[in-house]
Amino acid sequence: MSIIVTGGDGYVGWPTALRIADRTDERVVIVDNFSRREWVESVGSTSATPIATIRDRLDAAREVHDVHNLSFVEGDLTDRGFVDQLLQVHEPRAVVHTAAQPSAPYSQINGERANFTQHNNMQATRNLAFGLHENGFADTHLIETTTTGVYGAPNFPIPEGGATMENQGDRDEVPYPAMAGSWYHLTKSHDAANLRLAHRQFGLPISDVRTAIVYGTETEETRADDRLKTRFDFDYYFGVVAHRFCAQAVAGYPLTVYGKGEQRKPFISLEDTVEGLTRLALTDHAERPDGHVVYNQVTRPISIVGMAETIASVGDEFDLDVEVTHVENPRDEDETHKMEMENDRYMSVIGEQRQTFEGGVRDILETLTRYSETITSHEDRFLPDVLEE
Repeated sequence: MSIIVTGGDGYVGWPTALRIADRTDERVVIVDNFSRREWVESVGSTSATPIATIRDRLDAAREVHDVHNLSFVEGDLTDRGFVDQLLQVHEPRAVVHTAAQPSAPYSQINGERANFTQHNNMQATRNLAFGLHENGFADTHLIETTTTGVYGAPNFPIPEGGATMENQGDRDEVPYPAMAGSWYHLTKSHDAANLRLAHRQFGLPISDVRTAIVYGTETEETRADDRLKTRFDFDYYFGVVAHRFCAQAVAGYPLTVYGKGEQRKPFISLEDTVEGLTRLALTDHAERPDGHVVYNQVTRPISIVGMAETIASVGDEFDLDVEVTHVENPRDEDETHKMEMENDRYMSVIGEQRQTFEGGVRDILETLTRYSETITSHEDRFLPDVLEE
């Protein structure tokens, strides 16, 4: 038996696979086809942190952490034949599915990229669900990272997955309706619906982990050696807002806040993200979730202006003169939206928050100041452009 981590070359997948392998004697199998590296290159950008080859990463894991149970398989999860072979050979008791095209802006560039994103993400998830069912692994715990973006921005506290619907005096519990705002986020809405059906029809135990905006450069394991670093994207298409702001601070760009910036977004540190996925993957059969369970993988909401001001404050520690400016908001959004999101179920998994936003920013700036030349040489990637390819 083994634990498979898909997307194990990625920002979340790599440190998750490393932590799981460090905490268990079971075989941990990383699966990836290096697409993230190619997508970022295709928009003219790169990771701010140099990313070691998968071979060098595995060597470092053995040398630094004495991890000998971590291996790698290259393959495309949209290929059903590959998925069947993967499952038959490695016989997983758990699959942590982090593989996806994760960028909303990338999915919005044009119809070709929207179609690619939807096919890539949804086909991979369906292949895993049917592969587990049809190859005799109906008892395998499937853990997928979807996204809090499936919820939209309603004016009430967002539950962990379910909602109460009332019509003509009658009430019932229903899955939260898909209110995604991009072609990427909609893939995760469809995944959530498909996973519910997979549980109902096949009996698969499924954890739908709805991930907030993840920030940070380090986990406990990756700090030990530069070869263990995870990627850090800062461009418009693949860099989340907190990471772009931090990169702009290092490059000497002002942090541009739309409107008053009081609108809040859900956040979680890389450390807290990895810890939750690891604990779910290592949960034994008797204690794992029974059925299709949704977790809101978020520790707290932060306002955009609060985020910018925190980066500016921490920037002082690194002798960065960070300017926060406000411009007219080009987006049609409620700037007073408070973004309340329930997370009791997820917090019961990790126990407590391990890294604050301020601590995460400190990690990021400490890392990025080492690689400021990479950022400044790609500073034109902070803003969107029209890609011809």
